[in-house]
Order: sequence, then C-alpha cells, then structure tokens
Amino acid sequence: MKIYTDLKKFSAINPVVTIGTFDGVHLGHRKVIRRLQELAQKVNGETVIFTFYPHPRLVLNPEDNGLRLINTLEEKKVLLEAAGIDHLVVFPFTKEFSKLTYVEFVENILVKQLGMKYLVVGYDHRFGHNREGKYEDLKIFADQLNFKIERQDVLNMDAINVSSTKVRTSIAEGDIQMANKYLGYRFFIKGDVINGKKLGRTIGFPTANIDPQESYKLVPKDGVYAVKVDVDDKRYLGMLNIGVRPTVNNQLDNRSIEVHILDFDKDIYFKNITIHFYQRIRNEQLFASLDELKAQLAKDKIEVERLLG
Repeated sequence: MKIYTDLKKFSAINPVVTIGTFDGVHLGHRKVIRRLQELAQKVNGETVIFTFYPHPRLVLNPEDNGLRLINTLEEKKVLLEAAGIDHLVVFPFTKEFSKLTYVEFVENILVKQLGMKYLVVGYDHRFGHNREGKYEDLKIFADQLNFKIERQDVLNMDAINVSSTKVRTSIAEGDIQMANKYLGYRFFIKGDVINGKKLGRTIGFPTANIDPQESYKLVPKDGVYAVKVDVDDKRYLGMLNIGVRPTVNNQLDNRSIEVHILDFDKDIYFKNITIHFYQRIRNEQLFASLDELKAQLAKDKIEVERLLG
C-alpha cells in the first residue's frame, strides 16, 4: 500500500475512491472496502482511501477533549494495508479546509488532483462545509464531471447498525466481546513499557506498565481483562488491569494500564508491545490487604488460562 500526505506525489490507475475517517476499520468499513475492490477490478483500476488527520472533531472542537479514537493513525495504516488497499491518502484536516464546499472538494481535489473515476460513499456520508453535500447532490455532480458514484448500505448485525460510534461505546463500557464482534478482530493497544512502582513483583505478579503514546487513543473501562500480549514477535497470555490500583495506590487520580504476562520473566522496559483484548473478567477492587489482592490475582490467572489457554 502506498501512503501519501502530498497530493502532488499521488499516482494511481483509474482510481476507485472512498472517503472517511475509518476509525476502527470495522466490519462496516470492510464492506465498503470489498465493494471498492470489486469496482476496481471491474474498471482495471486501483483502490484509494482518502482519510483525514487529525480527526475533524479534534480540529473543529478542540475544547472538547473527550473524543477518543479506536485506532491511532499508525494502527489504521496497518489495518488498511492488511485489508488490501492500494493507496492511502492522509489529508491534513484544517479549519481552512473544512470551509470548502462539497463542490470545491470533489472537483478540485478528488477529480482534478486524484483523477477519480469511481466514488463509493457510506450510507450516511456527507461532504463539504457543514456536511451540505448529500448523495443526491453528488449523483448530479458526478454526471457533470464524468465519474461514477455508488452508495453502500449500512452493515447490520443482530438488528444493530455497525458504526465506529457503537464500537467506541462498547469499548468504553468494557464490553470487549461486542466491540470485537463489530471490529472483526481483537481491539488492541500498542505502547511502550515504562517504569512503574514495581509493587507487583513483591507479591509474585510483576507487571509491565503501558504508555499508549497517543492521548486520543481509546482505553477500555477500568477493570481486569484477559488479554494476549505480543512481545518480540511472540504471543503470550496475560491479565491486564486498567484503573487506579486502589489497594496499593494513594494517588487515586493516577490511572494506569498494566499487564502481568503469564510464564514470562524477561526485561522488556522501553520495548513496544501490543495488547489484544479478549474479555473483561471483573471490576477493579479495593482489598483489605496485599494477601487478599494476591489471592484474587491467583484466581484471575486461572480464569485467564481457562478463557484463553
């Protein structure tokens, strides 16, 4: 997959294009991608995803710092390449760009600069300033500018429309299994192992503290999770805690992500590792003593091995 941040360097044969933030690259997105690939094959063309960075909401509503995204940009690149996309345009989203009308955007960027031959849009997609460009408007415009356009219906699972918002809600509520069902893969967090207080090793459960690196990366609800951990191209079972560790922490505003990797004793400080989430086991708890915490962690380990082993 070729990646562009400068449209002057873009080159593709009969580009078949779709546009969006593609947060999560979930099953709904993959339905659009499959159609993109079918059309590209039909017209001897190549698939193009046109996405934005930063996310438009982060630019248009900077005071609303509550937005959290399923994927970082680098994660999204990996997922889209795995999905078989030929070209990815990462277009810088600015307030100035947001003022373009849908006519200016389609004509000046998609047609003149990309050379678009086919456009595939999602069921509710709108273009341009104030999202004023509807599908019906674009169909008329397509005839004038000599490209074809098609709208994809929403993917429906269990009478629920699959969307990035629904995936984000599931993750935020700790319903990892539902999120994974919508995503079509295990939700994951990549991050560097950073120094912690090293209290886990004193009770026989050493943990790696994870820094997700991007402040906008969505982190699941506090609690204990069954996970798998990628370290140096090998995968291990793990149990992960998200929260304030109330039994051992006096700074209850100090939220952390820490994972105990089962049957593992290597030094991985400052390594970049990947956590794949499988299931939430329980809420985070305050224990009366370290012995009670240790006993519960032993039970958690058995549960992780039962679920994932």
